[in-house]
Amino acid sequence: MGGEISSLPLPPTEANKRHRVWRNGYSAVLDIGSTKITCLIGKGEPNGGLRVVGCGWRRSDGIRNGAITDLHKAEAAIRATVGQAEMMAERTIDRVVVNLSCGHPASRLFNVRWPVGGRVVTEADIRRVVTEGRLQATVEGRDVVHTLPIDFTVDDTENVADPRGHLCDTLKARLHIIDAASTALLNLQTVLSRAELKLEALVSSPMASGLSVLDADERELGTTVIDMGGGTTSLAVFGEGQILHTAQIGIGGLHVTRDIARGLSTSLENAERLKTVYGSADLSSDVEEDLLTVELLGNDVPHFEQISRAQLGRIIRPRMEETLELVREKLDGAGLGNAASGRIVLTGGASLLDGMRPLAERILGSPAAKGRHGPAFTRSVRLGRPKHITGLPEKTAAAAGFATAAGLLSWAASTERPFGDVEFREAAPSGLLQKLVAFIREKV
Repeated sequence: MGGEISSLPLPPTEANKRHRVWRNGYSAVLDIGSTKITCLIGKGEPNGGLRVVGCGWRRSDGIRNGAITDLHKAEAAIRATVGQAEMMAERTIDRVVVNLSCGHPASRLFNVRWPVGGRVVTEADIRRVVTEGRLQATVEGRDVVHTLPIDFTVDDTENVADPRGHLCDTLKARLHIIDAASTALLNLQTVLSRAELKLEALVSSPMASGLSVLDADERELGTTVIDMGGGTTSLAVFGEGQILHTAQIGIGGLHVTRDIARGLSTSLENAERLKTVYGSADLSSDVEEDLLTVELLGNDVPHFEQISRAQLGRIIRPRMEETLELVREKLDGAGLGNAASGRIVLTGGASLLDGMRPLAERILGSPAAKGRHGPAFTRSVRLGRPKHITGLPEKTAAAAGFATAAGLLSWAASTERPFGDVEFREAAPSGLLQKLVAFIREKV
């Protein structure tokens, strides 16, 4: 897999971690989810915030669990969403930054060694280290999307952010590499091309959510973002200013909707309304007396039945418990030690259910009393909302369901790449990587 890696960005200063530098002009992003598609057009402002000038969203069609399942329906949904944003912005777009949620994204860490031979480390050495890491990560049928250097070791000196200019015999790198199934990425590229859009870059969905809902201190001290979407739940672990791990679980809010529809013998539309308006993961006694009217399926004439809100909660809660328990298994099995023991931030539409925060605190807040990585600890939990963004319609401005789209816009509009995602270009057109990801950038 021969190729060329562009100049690596210098690590950010403490000041730059908190004051973003924006690129000129407008950027456009597309968040393709299982329940909705969102398009934002916007730009950075001198005060460090983001201003949205165009926003479009509509219900997803032709998409399941983040993957394209019907090209025609997905194309129509994307065209309609982009058209809505273009009309609001009074400008057209032809390229977009898109979230990576299809193709079963996988996150792995690689330790790579490179002999320098007692001379000064150059950018060419870093290129070779990164190329070697990507070669180690190569799996048939999958393409690398993100290559994130976490840190370098110069001989015996660990945690070197930028090794260029150091004298050493051996250069070591710890790389975080995220890949996805090639066919899913090709289908994504195909549907975008049919919608007359060029794929500017792919960005991991939980990574984008983290950019939107976390501040610099949270990314430094150790925080896990859990993005609870419609078809999937994804997570990203941040620590020491880096993204250390990502994972995805094939359960989301749509599964809760289907559970309600089956359990109450009602339509999916009614089930979604019940979940959104009355749904709760809280089984406390104060909701036992609240009565709800449900229209039943399969009757020639409309037939209704009354249930308690607590009965609805008893359908919802097991699925949310299952989801959070799977998240806990992912975190405890990631081998990240204290990095995965910090605070938890919930975002995404499914996180808005009443009672999610206390439920998450109960399931995620107390890992095993004492494990391999040290003493017992308690994870605090909060709900995350997009920060430092203006121009969204009022009813969506603080919505957790727009965290990924807001993070994508932050990524697209920024000139900084403090996570150090390495740009990689093939020397000749070959493979899906060249077709799908001309360059990959990582930003605050």
